[in-house]
Amino acid sequence: MTKQGRYKQSGEQSKKHVHVSENGHTGNKSGCPISKKCGGCQYIDKSYAEQLKIKTDQVKKLLAPYGSVDEIIGMKEPYHYRNKVNAAFQHKRNGEILAGVYEEGTHRVLSVDDCKIENRLAQEIVETIRGLLRSFKITVYNEDSGYGLLRHVMIRTGHATGEVMVVLVTASPIFPSKKNFAKALVKAHPQITTIVQNINDKDTSMVLGERNQVLYGRGFIEDKLCGKTFKISPTSFYQVNPVQTELLYNKAMEYANLTGEEVVVDAYCGTGTIGIVASDHAKQVIGVELNKAAAKDAITNVKRNECKNVRIYDGDAGKFMVGMAEAGTDVDVVFLDPPRSGSTPEFFDSVCKLAPKRIVYISCGPESLARDLKYLKSKRMYQVEKIALVDLFPWTEHCETVVLLSQRKADDYVEVELELDELDVTSAESKATYAEIKDYVLKEHGLKVSNLYISQVKRKCGIEVGENYNLPKSEDSRQPQCPEEKEKAIKDALEHFGMI
Repeated sequence: MTKQGRYKQSGEQSKKHVHVSENGHTGNKSGCPISKKCGGCQYIDKSYAEQLKIKTDQVKKLLAPYGSVDEIIGMKEPYHYRNKVNAAFQHKRNGEILAGVYEEGTHRVLSVDDCKIENRLAQEIVETIRGLLRSFKITVYNEDSGYGLLRHVMIRTGHATGEVMVVLVTASPIFPSKKNFAKALVKAHPQITTIVQNINDKDTSMVLGERNQVLYGRGFIEDKLCGKTFKISPTSFYQVNPVQTELLYNKAMEYANLTGEEVVVDAYCGTGTIGIVASDHAKQVIGVELNKAAAKDAITNVKRNECKNVRIYDGDAGKFMVGMAEAGTDVDVVFLDPPRSGSTPEFFDSVCKLAPKRIVYISCGPESLARDLKYLKSKRMYQVEKIALVDLFPWTEHCETVVLLSQRKADDYVEVELELDELDVTSAESKATYAEIKDYVLKEHGLKVSNLYISQVKRKCGIEVGENYNLPKSEDSRQPQCPEEKEKAIKDALEHFGMI
């Protein structure tokens, strides 16, 4: 999500709001007076029905080579849904303080009466903070001079719980009268359940720093999603639209078709939301997350929800799953919800080695999703069964996609007839490659076999493999011989491919 504007320039909260009619249009030319400068709500001047059609058409065009796309799941009330609000501050030349967001491509702060997508209470709290800055004589940070204290304010709200967290991002740990400041803020807004000072003393465009000091409350809030409770700290990833996120996760669970007997991997698990939601319907859930802070929050969420069948690991998901495959671990379903940039070929190679029955891919980037599906298709192990769209970001150009992939059956493969004299290979050799034999043995027998073992079994069956293929370099060299169990599996593959 990009930035949205919100606040007026005067000291009092504005009573003027831009009215948006049911079809998404206003009495003004634009649904937002700063929409052209902010750049956050690309579709603010379109009706909601138009937005949904545009998003659907775009995704259908991108994913047409892989399957049909179901009708998009829109939002009943597509306003003020964002549970996370970031505000920047800036001094005007006359000393007045602006609170709002940066103009697109700049660090000039924009202000507006009312943002159509952000939580209204959060907007009111930011406006109150702007007023308190004067009362407490707190300076606003200047990026050019490096002078000033307050850099940003972040507010996170729990949709189901009503809990509110205020994060005051300062350029220094020294915050004069911080306890009194927090007390005054809570007095103005009793809904606030915690206030945190985040220290960001580095010359960076990042909003949050690495250190937190709790000024009021527990230092985090909780929210409920799909019947589960999740801890939200200042740095936690949590979907900004919980109403639509429930629909998204319900669709993912529908696609996973869990019966209570499955072993599930939740890759890119973040704070553990998907895996924890799936835990009631699975035998075991294994969550993997590279970000240490997110993995720590995931462990906390697992304990908070008393999920006895969920384990969280800190590490690279692809490498972790390669280790699982080498250990012979059986996995039935893999969930993945990667960043907008998508996943990697290395990750999907590890998925194919693990060979789960189903993959449920949740994506916020249709372009990267199309790229990843193309790579998976080239592996010839999985096919797309279903594609669904859920609109998590009304008024913007973004949406979420859920894709179900299942293992291809052996009879789904297409054999192509070639003139053997042109290829200079025997009929048996043309039936299947070593890679295809390996994939078949792994899928049908759960065994990993080497090229050496395949060539040994081929020779035993009278299939030519090349004069020197996989022969020892010296007559005195000793090669490992294919075990009986693997020999039987390879012979089964050769029979399957019509080679013997």
